[in-house]
This record gives sequence, structure tokens and C-alpha cells, in this order.
Amino acid sequence: MRLFAAVWPPRQAVGELDEAVESLRGLPGAERLRWAAPDAWHFTLSFYGEATEDQARALGTRLARVAARTTAPVPCRLSGGGRFGDRTLWVGLHREDSDVAALKKLAAATTAAGRRADLLPPDVPASFHPHLTLARAKGRGAIDLRPYVERLAPFRGSGWIARELLLVRSTLPAGGVPGERPRYEPLERWPLGP
Repeated sequence: MRLFAAVWPPRQAVGELDEAVESLRGLPGAERLRWAAPDAWHFTLSFYGEATEDQARALGTRLARVAARTTAPVPCRLSGGGRFGDRTLWVGLHREDSDVAALKKLAAATTAAGRRADLLPPDVPASFHPHLTLARAKGRGAIDLRPYVERLAPFRGSGWIARELLLVRSTLPAGGVPGERPRYEPLERWPLGP
């Protein structure tokens, strides 16, 4: 099974972002993008890849410790937009130093948990670029995402506190079904913060 650790935004934050994204779907070229469903929007903290049942159990134990040791709130606010080349469109995290630092610290701890569960090699850097993926280019083609990023630039969602750390199973589409998307199944959840 493919696993990752994540934080999911609350309904209010998703609703605000969904309103902003709705205007993007009418831009030229939008039909060449595969849009992520709002109920699948999340911040991936660490991606672990394929894991056995035993590795998943070990990882769950370690992530429970990470969540229990998270003593400070993890503030978040969806903000602005960006792109990875001409393939992936995303919305970012508001750049208050404390906000980014808290989420980066949580991401580093989930990466360390993956190392200890033998899912990540010891030399994998704990790099984390907080983003929530909105859309990916369909097929192998590229699309000019700059107009989308420009349209997202003024977006500032309401602030919220991440309340849970999730261990999620990702099931990729089998292929051949138009519009099929990955499915995300939370396997375990742990409360965060004091």
C-alpha cells in the first residue's frame, strides 16, 4: 500500500478555496487539467511510498508519538498560488514565519518517523514545500499555468489550526477510465497540539 502523512484543511477553508478555484476552471486551457476534488485537498507532510502491513503498523506507532509530542498549535492559512513547471498547479500556505515553521517542524518529524519505520532511507533530506495540489496537466502535455497562478495570487483564506495528523493510503487510478482520480483513505488519525 502507498502511504503518506498529511494534514487536511477544515470545511470552511476548503469552501473558500473552492470558490476561488471555480473561476480558474473557466480559463483557456482548463479542460487540459485534471482538477483534484475539494474533498481530497490536503498538505502532504511526508510521502512514504509502498509499505507492508508491518511497516504501516510501525509507522502508525511512530506517528502517534509525533502527534502526542506536538505541543504547539499548527496554524495554517491557504494563500496565493504556484506551479511546479507546466504540470502542477497548487495553492500555498500563508507565509507568516510561525505558520510555516510549525508545519515544517511537523513535516520533519513525520519524515523522521518514516526513516525509523524503514520506509525512507536515512539520507533522504527532510525538505518540505507546503502546498495543496489543485490540478495537474492531463497526459504528457504541458500547459502554461502562469495565468492560473496570477489569478490565485490575491487569494487569502481564513486562518485555521491543524487539529489532526493523518496516515493516509493512496490508491492510484487503474487507468483507462477518463477523469479517474487517486483515492485517499485515512487509515489512522491522531489529535495535534495542546
